[in-house]
Amino acid sequence: MTNAARACPEPIEPVLRFYRVVPDGLAPMRADRSALGTLPTAAYQYCEPVCTASAFGWYAFPPIEFHLQWDGTDFIWSRDRGETWSPIHSEHFPELPERFDSHAPADVRGYAPPFLTRVPQPGVLQIWTGLLVRTRPGWSMLVRPPANVPRSQHYELYEGIIETDRWFYPLFTNIRVVTANRPILFESTKPLVQVQAIERSTYDEANVRSCGVVGGLDEFTADDWEDFRASVVARGKEPFMRPGRYATAARKRARIE
Repeated sequence: MTNAARACPEPIEPVLRFYRVVPDGLAPMRADRSALGTLPTAAYQYCEPVCTASAFGWYAFPPIEFHLQWDGTDFIWSRDRGETWSPIHSEHFPELPERFDSHAPADVRGYAPPFLTRVPQPGVLQIWTGLLVRTRPGWSMLVRPPANVPRSQHYELYEGIIETDRWFYPLFTNIRVVTANRPILFESTKPLVQVQAIERSTYDEANVRSCGVVGGLDEFTADDWEDFRASVVARGKEPFMRPGRYATAARKRARIE
């Protein structure tokens, strides 16, 4: 191998790649260990499971601020803070179709993804983030509500797994509105979804079915009791032990790996 080859290794393909179709709004942001500052201080300092889950993935935001309202049957929306309202069937970002067609090959023109799309189920609406996504071969994408971030009481987000290594598709989410006749604000600075890249083998049916159950205490092995002793009994014997042992061990292991 030449020195030049050693000095210039081939770049590693990112596990996850975002494509911004709508340049307005915030770029995707790595998810935050503090859940955007909403975690209690003690949880942020000592509860590694909560922090790790909060930081797992990326936030995607609405490209623009808008209001949404549902009357039990139909949706309307406003992008000027409620000054004007329009019914929703399949709505594009302002000027996106023209901008999309000016860049797209001839046979792709006219296929700009819509921003808001009404679906047949009552109270359900599809919202596009303005992004497309690819993942490394063998990886998929879990789209879910932002982890541990306080959620709106007026709508719920569905979760979905997309094989984005094979399916180059707009990053959208479906919401189910549960409050009628009330304007609901979607802020462009508040994450709409959290995106998590997962290896497809994680949810392969064979692995999902691979589950065992220990039926009772009489079936615990010596190793089980030893692990319980190290995890639980040691803490109980030292009530004034400094909290955060799990966090310290997990962070040390992460540095080693």
